[in-house]
Amino acid sequence: MAKEVEQLEKDGVVLDFKFIIMKDKGLGDTIARFTKASGIKKLADSIPGGCGCKNRQNILNDYFPYKQEKDGV
Repeated sequence: MAKEVEQLEKDGVVLDFKFIIMKDKGLGDTIARFTKASGIKKLADSIPGGCGCKNRQNILNDYFPYKQEKDGV
């Protein structure tokens, strides 16, 4: 169980006994997490010259940000 929790924390998930709080800033972070989990990221990284994933992630975060709670919950 500890390995799973550690991996979730690396992927940007904060575990609380009552809540799961995502650290994603916006849609770009969510898509990046999905592509990493599904294996698409490895395929994209194999493209010569890069795929522009990080730039796309930042643009999507800017255009579609998530509302951040001030209390942290």
